[in-house]
Amino acid sequence: VQRSYLFVISVCLFVPGEFVFAVSSDDNSEFWLSRDNSPLNLQLLAWIGKTGMEWTAPGEFGKYASQTSRPVRLSVQRRYFFEIVHKQNDRGTDHIEVAWQLNQEGLRFTVISSKYISLYSNESALRMSDIIHVPQTAASHTRSPSNQPDNQLSNQPAADMLRVDPRDILYQIPALDSRFLQGVLPDCSYKPSYIIKGFPLLRYQGLQFVHMSYIYPNDYTRLTHMETDNNCFYHDSPLYLDRATEQDGLEIPPGPGSHTSLQTTPAEQLRLAERPAEQLRPVKSRAGEQKPGGKPADREDMGPADQKQPRPRGRPAEQNSARLKILPAPQKLDQNLPVEGDGPEVRGMDRLVEGVDRGGGGERKGEEVGVSESLWGLEGDSEEVEGLSYDSTPRPVFDPEVNWAQTFQVTPLDLQAMRSDWIDLRCNVSGNLMLRSRDALPVVKAFMDKLNHRHHGRFTLVRVLNVERRVDGAQGSRYFLELELRDVNGQHLRLSHYIYALIRHRLSRPRGLPPLRPAPEMLLCNPVGFHWNPTATVHFIVPVKNQARWVQQLIVDMEGLYKTTGDPNFNLIITDYNSTDMDIETTLKASTLHRYQYLKLSGNFERSAGLQAGIDLITNEHSIVFLCDLHIHFPPSIIDSVRKHCVEGHMAFAPIVMRLDCGATPREPRGYWEVNGFGLLGIYKSDLDAAGGMNTHDFTDRWGGEDWELLDRILQSGLEVERIYMRNFLHHYHSKRGMWNRRTQRSGT
Repeated sequence: VQRSYLFVISVCLFVPGEFVFAVSSDDNSEFWLSRDNSPLNLQLLAWIGKTGMEWTAPGEFGKYASQTSRPVRLSVQRRYFFEIVHKQNDRGTDHIEVAWQLNQEGLRFTVISSKYISLYSNESALRMSDIIHVPQTAASHTRSPSNQPDNQLSNQPAADMLRVDPRDILYQIPALDSRFLQGVLPDCSYKPSYIIKGFPLLRYQGLQFVHMSYIYPNDYTRLTHMETDNNCFYHDSPLYLDRATEQDGLEIPPGPGSHTSLQTTPAEQLRLAERPAEQLRPVKSRAGEQKPGGKPADREDMGPADQKQPRPRGRPAEQNSARLKILPAPQKLDQNLPVEGDGPEVRGMDRLVEGVDRGGGGERKGEEVGVSESLWGLEGDSEEVEGLSYDSTPRPVFDPEVNWAQTFQVTPLDLQAMRSDWIDLRCNVSGNLMLRSRDALPVVKAFMDKLNHRHHGRFTLVRVLNVERRVDGAQGSRYFLELELRDVNGQHLRLSHYIYALIRHRLSRPRGLPPLRPAPEMLLCNPVGFHWNPTATVHFIVPVKNQARWVQQLIVDMEGLYKTTGDPNFNLIITDYNSTDMDIETTLKASTLHRYQYLKLSGNFERSAGLQAGIDLITNEHSIVFLCDLHIHFPPSIIDSVRKHCVEGHMAFAPIVMRLDCGATPREPRGYWEVNGFGLLGIYKSDLDAAGGMNTHDFTDRWGGEDWELLDRILQSGLEVERIYMRNFLHHYHSKRGMWNRRTQRSGT
């Protein structure tokens, strides 16, 4: 069962400028805006899905990339026609909100309230059969296949991660000469508090000491298209649970502009986040996920669960209508255009609706505040009322006049704020942690001021491509800035540089006064020795045995990497356990690879020994080793990403790969993030040798766990491990039949 809705309204502004619109709904919705007050000039600006599987929580404006529009310039005192199309199925509480904000950093989305909107036509006096007043628009009527909005929806990628992102082609921009970075910031020692060199670890305990970095801007690694199977964001909340008592029903205060919050308070959100993983929508566990108190299973057996579980999203709104109540209005809050920062704290944050703006109409005549009644009709459907005798004469029922100026308000929902930098082994669709703009952009601005002060205004910031922050509350946060600059000659350059925001405490107090707790100060500095080498050679080491088709695909993919990037500083090393289904060496010689190495081994397949044999082929200890698997799809940015996140003597890199489900492809990536696997690892050879290399003694004819054991030793050697979700870095689904040391079981044996 599906219900479709159509809203036709116009909007009038009191402040001109560039605006960004956002939509939030359950389930699908589209927001169309005209260039003027004519329905003929509609353009699709924002939408949520088209399949019926996409939905958001009320006030959640950052789940999908399509939810947010491009900046639109609007003029003051001019009316603009807009139209909303909303589709809802038979699950959950249907809702839709359209919000806006000025196109400025630091502002928040606020729902467009009644003071800015008016009806395109008032339908109060019209009959149900009157439809002539409904405009014929491209939003709600059949469109031709060549119509631009149709193509705009149909051409959307299967996952937000497939959208074009400047990070994917960052390697194409010429790098800024490192000499321009000398002397920009003062030098400082890089000694993060989370380094555990020499700390005794139990086997596999190193997982507890690896933390995630925060990313800005949004890279859309959150697998929103997979959250029907596994959900990590929506904890237990009154917003979604079935309400068992009348007091938990939808409560709507009657006063104009009055507010009760839709979401929980920040303190309650944190309290919910600290609960055990009791997800409202059932978590679809996959084989190999580590359960609380359990042991990790063989990750080679990880895959989709057998059955998909539907999401129990509360009762439909119709079932709650009998419990709607009119409450006294709390204190009125300002509902002007978006302003910076959070609003004042309001009690009652666990209510479904934050507030109702009745458009200044006040209370209806005869309405008694505090009397329970239905929002859209009077109660009294029961046959007998207590204290009155039964009367066969039907009681009159009056429908209240619809107040078209009434609008609801919701608080923007920031689910990212509830996450921590701990690795959550129970969640495999969440993606990278998001760094807030107010934490990233001030650092960028401060650095650009220092850079231009040093070089007399030589560079102009074009755009912020990527900012990564590794939090250390004791010493200070490490930032990795990737900026696109333009110099005085008009050339565009890429800056990719690590800086350190050191926390300093000034101890100063007037004589004779009690000591005061010093306020910490942030000092931007250059971490001595912590820099990446843009020309370091990256060696991809892959041990194989009797996997001819996948080996051929690996060679083709590596040829594509070289052709796309033109990067000569990478090398493919294949260690072959005497494969009989393919002449790998001959195939390598016939390929267009710029550089490769081949080593033939004997005996049974051993992953650790095969990797170590490839490591031993590398003669330059100042090059990077990337321990790799065979069934990997590489994004073009893989070589550059490995270089940027490996720092000799300081840091290794363990990117998180997405495991594809059976039948999934890189263009339709359905699957999950391999959050507990560290088998794909980049590290300088000198650092790997110092950590002892691969453990070929304990892991001989088996694999699984050798990556965690190596992680323990890397951390104990004094290195940190950078851990981020990498866009379009995929592990193909494959059968294990005939794989490695498996043998075919003969019938009758």
